[in-house]
Amino acid sequence: MSSVARLTAAAAAAGVVAAAIALPAVGGTGAMFVSASEDLGIKPEELTEPPLAERTTVLDAKGNEIAWFYEEYRESVKLGEVAEIMKTAILSIEDYRFYEHGAIDIEGTIRALAKNAASGGIAQGGSSITQQYVKQVLLNSATTDKERNAALEASYARKLKELRYAMAVEEKYTKDEILEKYLNIAYFGAGANGVEAAAKRFFGVKASELTLAQAATLAGAVQDPNATDPNLGKAQRAKLLSRRNLVLDTMAKLGKITPEMAAEAKKKKLGYKGTAIPGGCTASETPYFCMYVRNEVLSNKVFGKTPKLRSQFLNRGGLTIHTTLDPRMQKAADRAIKKHVNASDNPVASEALVEPGTGAIKAMAASRKYGNNKRKKEMSYNVVADAVHGGGTGFQAGSTFKTFTLITALKEGMKINDGLSVSQGFRAPYYSSFKNCKGENIGDPSHTVTNDEGGGGFKSLATGTWQSVNTFFMALEQKVGLCDTIKTAKDLGIKRSDGLPLLEFSTFTLGTNEMDPVTVANAYATIGARGKYCAPMVITKITDRNGKTKNYKPQCNQALDAEVADAAADILSGVFTKGTMRGVGGIGRDAAGKTGTTDSQATAWFAGFTPDLAGAVSIGDPRGAQDHKLNNITIGGRYYGSVFGASIPGPIWKDTMLAALKGVPATEFTPVNSSRFGGCGSSCAPVRVEPDRSDDDDDSDGVLEDTDIDTTFD
Repeated sequence: MSSVARLTAAAAAAGVVAAAIALPAVGGTGAMFVSASEDLGIKPEELTEPPLAERTTVLDAKGNEIAWFYEEYRESVKLGEVAEIMKTAILSIEDYRFYEHGAIDIEGTIRALAKNAASGGIAQGGSSITQQYVKQVLLNSATTDKERNAALEASYARKLKELRYAMAVEEKYTKDEILEKYLNIAYFGAGANGVEAAAKRFFGVKASELTLAQAATLAGAVQDPNATDPNLGKAQRAKLLSRRNLVLDTMAKLGKITPEMAAEAKKKKLGYKGTAIPGGCTASETPYFCMYVRNEVLSNKVFGKTPKLRSQFLNRGGLTIHTTLDPRMQKAADRAIKKHVNASDNPVASEALVEPGTGAIKAMAASRKYGNNKRKKEMSYNVVADAVHGGGTGFQAGSTFKTFTLITALKEGMKINDGLSVSQGFRAPYYSSFKNCKGENIGDPSHTVTNDEGGGGFKSLATGTWQSVNTFFMALEQKVGLCDTIKTAKDLGIKRSDGLPLLEFSTFTLGTNEMDPVTVANAYATIGARGKYCAPMVITKITDRNGKTKNYKPQCNQALDAEVADAAADILSGVFTKGTMRGVGGIGRDAAGKTGTTDSQATAWFAGFTPDLAGAVSIGDPRGAQDHKLNNITIGGRYYGSVFGASIPGPIWKDTMLAALKGVPATEFTPVNSSRFGGCGSSCAPVRVEPDRSDDDDDSDGVLEDTDIDTTFD
């Protein structure tokens, strides 16, 4: 009896008349069809083959892999990169006549139809490798439950549709090309898509290195990968072992291996290693930077008009994302933080490094590991960044904000030696003494801002900054205008970490808004770049799966008069020699910065810059900074009565910069235009700063350095 006759008879026995008769009886040449096929329209139908979901690889600035993103764990490989024994094993159990038949295996289909007739349903598929590839394409491209159910439907209508597509696939590709596509799309279980990912996941080897027993295991897994998923437990592993042995027996029966080889392989244990699926920010050595990259793609319309398109672009696109991360600078930040703060400490220290003139984020570090293990005090959000990039609410930035008032004064014509006489306390004389940017009166005559002892008297822009005198900056902000100060801060990229509008109270200059290190570091980088503001950036170029590359350039504008920035840098450089960082000291090159401590040491900061690199360090308790202040506390194995900006953040910044800039030629600040701003900035003779405490910050007196908005302005 001919193949066609046998198929027709089997189909009739199964109660499938017209549809089965219409199946093309394709032999090795793919030329024969049953006469009824043309009448029933059984012709090849072009299969739409969307690109497979491929992993996206993230690289640092030196080309090192730092993270993978993917919707499906898959690494596509060429057929030549797959061990011959793997090809033999998969063909032996799934379609041993693959190279002999066309789109359909007549003998396999006959066996399946006969078995299905006996069972009264679809008990055996009989699908060729080509048909299985078609099924996987339809399943992978399904976007709705209806489409997914249709791809899995146990019906002859579905099989007939697959056949039409399979016929077209056989016409379009060679057999080797089809086998390669199948091996890359097949799901093997344990989250591994494609033979390369499966080889690594199951056995920790490449597909080219698979042994006979390993190849037989993977070949056995594709039939029902969920039932034989070794990651699910002992029962599934036992089923997979049974399937492996069946594959080995089948290979021996077909003469692909000897019975002795099969017996020897069957003696081996399953050998499943469960190698961790690589990728994702949890597995990255730079998790906070990784999170920033991920959220930058997902939130920025440059990478797709809708959230769905951006997600597909990142997780399915097979991209290579080149970033700004400098591995040497990252290590410098990691080591500096680890030196001063333990991962087990309740307060968390975080740091961001930004390049002036480009906005390139060079490093992001924190004292705690990223993850969801609360017992190990892992951070479940990006403590270094804002909410848009996976961060939280941030910490009040303290006196780092006084810099914006200083800059505003310089913008409005004040000279370095100009100043104000202030007392120990500052109280707004009337409600209209401060106006927000809506023109509303928000001064509070009932509240007094105070200094530490010895803080009164005449203060110039320079000495008031070095001593970080609260009352001086309140009076200076009143003089130059609250709204103008806020506008200066915004021009330098200042925005709240939680995404809410900036709080526009008179204590704005004392840093009552919650910030993140990236935002603060980038604002100070603008000063280091002589007033050139560049939006924070982490992505320099993206290469797609086809090798097409798109470059991304810094987005910059001149936010500040260059000479104003020079004058601010000159004054802020004195913080290291005459101000609150004098006990910590400088870094052996031109540098400037500002300490910051909030009311009663709730949080502490240091933000500083050179012309080559800027950085900001914060420390606070993520359980709630106002409820868990930095007093009478042990951090990094050292006891602190009170933590100030120069206690921990300042030393972290210094240690980071010394290592990060090692070997980098020092760039000097541009000298101040003395005809415009006068002289006697950082070049002035030292002045006595009270109180003289080497580990003190700037102005926290246990009363108020940054007013707590919640209690001051009800």
